[in-house]
Amino acid sequence: MTNANGAVWAALAVLAAASSVHAQGVSGASASDVRGATRVPDVTAERLLEAASNGAEWLMDGRTYSAQRFSPLDLIHEDNVGDLGLAWYHDLGTLRGVEATPLVVDGVLYNISAWNVTYAHDARTGELLWKYDPEVPRRWGRYACCEPVSRGLAAWRDSIVIATLDGRLISLDAKTGEPRWSVRTFDEDTEWPYSITGAPRVFDGRIVVGNGGADFGVRGFVSAYDADDGSLLWKFYLVPGNPADGFENDAMEMAAKTWNGEWWKLGGGGTAWDSIAYDPELGLVYVGTGNGSPLVRHFRSPGGGDNLFLCSIVALDADTGEYRWHYQETPGEEWDYTCTQSIVQAELKIDGRERRVLLHAPKNGFFYVLDRETGEVISAENFVPVNWASRIDLTTGRPVENPEARYGTDPVLVTPGPGGGHNWFPMAFSPLTGLAYFPTYEQWFVFARDETFTPVRFRSNSGWGGYSGDALTKRIELQQTAAERERAWLTAWDPVAQEAAWKVPLPRHGNGGVLATAGNLVIEGTTKQTLSIFRATDGELLWEMPVQTSPVAGPITYLVDGEQYVAVNAGFGGGAAQVERGIGIARNRAEARLLVFKLGGAAELPPLPEAPPVPEPPPLRAGEDSVQRGAQIYAQTCAQCHGPLAVGGVKDLRHMSREAHAAFNEIVLDGTLEERGMAGFANLLSEQDVEDVHAYVIARANEDWGR
Repeated sequence: MTNANGAVWAALAVLAAASSVHAQGVSGASASDVRGATRVPDVTAERLLEAASNGAEWLMDGRTYSAQRFSPLDLIHEDNVGDLGLAWYHDLGTLRGVEATPLVVDGVLYNISAWNVTYAHDARTGELLWKYDPEVPRRWGRYACCEPVSRGLAAWRDSIVIATLDGRLISLDAKTGEPRWSVRTFDEDTEWPYSITGAPRVFDGRIVVGNGGADFGVRGFVSAYDADDGSLLWKFYLVPGNPADGFENDAMEMAAKTWNGEWWKLGGGGTAWDSIAYDPELGLVYVGTGNGSPLVRHFRSPGGGDNLFLCSIVALDADTGEYRWHYQETPGEEWDYTCTQSIVQAELKIDGRERRVLLHAPKNGFFYVLDRETGEVISAENFVPVNWASRIDLTTGRPVENPEARYGTDPVLVTPGPGGGHNWFPMAFSPLTGLAYFPTYEQWFVFARDETFTPVRFRSNSGWGGYSGDALTKRIELQQTAAERERAWLTAWDPVAQEAAWKVPLPRHGNGGVLATAGNLVIEGTTKQTLSIFRATDGELLWEMPVQTSPVAGPITYLVDGEQYVAVNAGFGGGAAQVERGIGIARNRAEARLLVFKLGGAAELPPLPEAPPVPEPPPLRAGEDSVQRGAQIYAQTCAQCHGPLAVGGVKDLRHMSREAHAAFNEIVLDGTLEERGMAGFANLLSEQDVEDVHAYVIARANEDWGR
């Protein structure tokens, strides 16, 4: 559901058409005046293995296979960072979230924006070398949980590899941007609402990619392709299918014993929508898996069960895709906890013994240190307040659960909430300080089960309730308590001592991914609409610059012609925007940009336009029954994109224009704004459904008008 305010959208169309580069205040090439890269790269398996010793470039999303997001560059350091300034920037022409980590190969910066539009720039000047638009069908935007984002791209030989929202894996000529081959990772006409928002990973000539869609009903899997020609090498499902069809392998047969009922009818979930890592020494691929489908275990697996491999790390043989081990962090997941957050590899001395470990801080609020050869949990402690479990039993590896958190129809307050103690925002680890750095979030959420719930594929199948009657009254009371308890920080975590070394308070959820450098710096975009740099050893703020939006992506740093640069995508949106409780960042922000900094940089951003006034909502004429029914339909169908209780999201529906209200039915049923990502719902909703949702939105707008 999207605002149809003609003037606003006309202005955005002009911005989108004017994709441009600005360096030191001088305009660069536009998309219609581009040239190819001057040097053909050769990103071999050996070069990727040696990335740790090559601080000048950024060859993969985590910089190295360890995914530590640590750079050995130190030309920018704690004593001169005050001289940092903007070197150049590139307007991306979108108000959608931009979450990608760019790559830098042989002096060329490669970037990917919303809808998988891909760019190549001269990394020193920002000159646009080429642009490629895969023309993702805009209807696919509704299949993405949290906007049509991409978290990155991959480099192999003389190609740049992207994975599109609609499931294509595309190899582009790194010099020209022309596609060489394209394969589908799932069928375009599939009856399952898959999508891809995670970055593809290249491991020794293989491209490994996962998918999303658990919220809408899919069966998660991860697959590997030959990086030279795109041929399928292996595929591993992450939850079991229908036992009547037989099991693909012994792992699926084992997993099926932890499920009940007819889970396969809605897929089961468990999608690998972000973090995938590789250990070249052990030959293992580590896959972080997501939430269940439906979210409420009572509906997807009546009678309970651990529901493997939901919210787990699964280790697979890199050559064959065969199962090696797993560790499930949240058995029987039903709080929208995912384990798809950054999987970081490190060598730590623990109890006098050198250990090769995985570091993981998933949504459930515990920081895990795992043996990366066996999956043994070495230690685990909570990094934010947690009440769904009291601790992790290191003997069994299982959480000691709070029975009250296994909610029924009576609303209960649980932390972390669906936003997680740490969400997808990439974590960094510095081998110099021995600390992990990541944004953390204290979120409390009201959970209740909806006994009238009927799962429907292509809709948000949470199964959550408490939207009417006495339960709604209690939900509203508890939600007020939850809102008062929300906190956010940048946290430096000692994984050996399992405690915070320092924490820096930040305004709200949505603070970005983190970069650590040998200059004793930690770099992060914040919800203050700044790029901020902290001292790695104690968290002191050393430098920050207002950038007119909140950079949520992971920053990078690189070296060209003896100068060190820092680059980050600044485009607030995605899941962070959906849980945004205020309206300042959500409404008054610049379009997305790639920002690049260096010492002595003197470029300036244009002035930020004033936020449009909040329009007065129309009067509520519908009855209470219509509003309450609309609330339930909204929660199942609209909240994924437009936020719980119609607050924030891709478009805050409380702030629709008069024209949008008048065209509401046509927008929702007929898809008149499909090209902006708002496809029609005529196959899922009736006219009465839409009228009830409209009544609910109008009611919410009147409740909150003027905020």
